[in-house]
Order: sequence, then C-alpha cells, then structure tokens
Amino acid sequence: VQLQASGGGLVQTGASLRLSCSASGLTFRRNGMGWFRQAPGNEREFVAAVRKDTTSTYYAESVKGRFTISRDNANNGVYLQMNSVRPEDTAVYYCAAIGSGNPIISSYYRPSTYAYWGKGTQVTVSS
Repeated sequence: VQLQASGGGLVQTGASLRLSCSASGLTFRRNGMGWFRQAPGNEREFVAAVRKDTTSTYYAESVKGRFTISRDNANNGVYLQMNSVRPEDTAVYYCAAIGSGNPIISSYYRPSTYAYWGKGTQVTVSS
C-alpha cells in the first residue's frame, strides 16, 4: 500500500491550500481515510476523516469550518481543502487509510485506527 500526499507549501495567513493524497495497492473504496498533522515537538493530531462510503466526515474542532475533506473513489484520491489558514496550522500533514471494517465514530480520531500512512507534506503558514 502506498499513500502519496502532495500540495503542501509556504503560504500566508488567510490563504487557501489543497492537499491531495493518491492511494495505490488497496481497494480504495473499502477504506476510511484521514488526515493528520504533526508540528515540531508535538504529537501527531487528527485533522479530518471521511468514511469509505463518503456518507460522513469528521473534523478536529480547530479546523471545523475552515477545512474540508473529500474523496474520489473512482480515482483513489482523498483531498483536504484548507481555507483561512493560520500559523498554528503549520505542520507536516499525513494522509492515512483505515485497514478494513467500519469503525465506530470515535475511532476515526485516533492514529492507532489507521493501518497505512503516507510520508507527509509540509505546510507552513507565515504570519
């Protein structure tokens, strides 16, 4: 399984950015997907997730209303639209795939739920 995240970069406060994650080696439509981020000195934290059937999405409180997760099962892609970014959004962003099954809602927020991880893409927001 390979997850390749892209789209990171250096942007100013208030700008928009769209992260993409391309998945291969798995039956994509069977996997819930998530985005996490990790800033220097911090633990990896949940950002957003989408169920495999796209019926539900979940967000961290810190990004709710600013970020939108979506997926394209026909093209094995998951995306994170980031609007109104802030300096505190600066981090390496990782996409991740749940191995199988249909976890309960709370599980989507936990890194341990995800079986596969990409290498991450750096997002830096300048003030």
